[in-house]
Amino acid sequence: MHNQNRIFRVLQLIAILQKAPAKTIRHLATLLNTTERTTYRYLDLIKQLGFDLQKDTFNKYFIVNNNSNTVGFTEQEANLLNQLLQSSAKHNKLKESILKKIYLNNNIAISGTNLLKVHLGKIIETLSKAILTNKQVVLKKYHSANTQTIKDRLVEPIKFTDNYTALAAYEIESSENKYFNIERIADVKITTKPIEFKQKHNYNTPDAFGFGATTNCYNIKLRLNLRAYVILKEEYPMAIPFLKAEPKSNNTYLLNITVNDFKPITRFVIGLIDDVEVLGNTEFKAHLKDITKKLLNNTLNIHANKTSRNKSKIE
Repeated sequence: MHNQNRIFRVLQLIAILQKAPAKTIRHLATLLNTTERTTYRYLDLIKQLGFDLQKDTFNKYFIVNNNSNTVGFTEQEANLLNQLLQSSAKHNKLKESILKKIYLNNNIAISGTNLLKVHLGKIIETLSKAILTNKQVVLKKYHSANTQTIKDRLVEPIKFTDNYTALAAYEIESSENKYFNIERIADVKITTKPIEFKQKHNYNTPDAFGFGATTNCYNIKLRLNLRAYVILKEEYPMAIPFLKAEPKSNNTYLLNITVNDFKPITRFVIGLIDDVEVLGNTEFKAHLKDITKKLLNNTLNIHANKTSRNKSKIE
């Protein structure tokens, strides 16, 4: 069973890394429901299998798809090539190398994607059943990016977001309506308990970054270069309708969007500080300035602590 789980996770990881955008070790560990240390071991194994695993300037990992140098085969085509090589090239030294490439570039990738889809599909199917039968559910080992915790959540499911990336649900412990990312749910258990707090259920259409409506909302205006534009589209596809090319410009784009929380847009701007210009919302500018100042102070403190430790060693 241990080996089966290991193979399953490696296949999942290959499928995940072949899809944009690149992902951090923490994010990968969360998706695989494992530790960061184990994820590093899986990455080493993927390298040994021959995949072109790369890391970008933000320490995010991805698998390079060299489409210009490799030919993609359907599952049927790969099986036919396998049969031809086995029969007509039995003693050719290149046979095993070719078979390995066919297998790695097609069967593993196909299997990994299918396994990932099956896992998420089962979660969505179970949650759909709970919604139809008005039952409370336990979201097993939910990985929360907000509270930095991994624990079971007892909730009353309300509905899915339009793109099925999140579940709107009423959490009983906190007495709050929240959004739960489907990919961060390890498993779902339907309880025998019927929904009790229907009158407290509240579904507000989330913004493009997945945050539900609150008492405050903010209109943000940004200017993006081509790099920031591409990354925003890949990481937050719901923001695409709010993007447009800047008139008479060379690959610059304007984002005019209303958000319910500063957190995701702040992370995006700070992560691409040289590629984004904030044009609008005085409150957001002040918030960004405050966050940047705190980050700078933290960096200076870390540097000072390292210098102090080094002096102690020298003395």
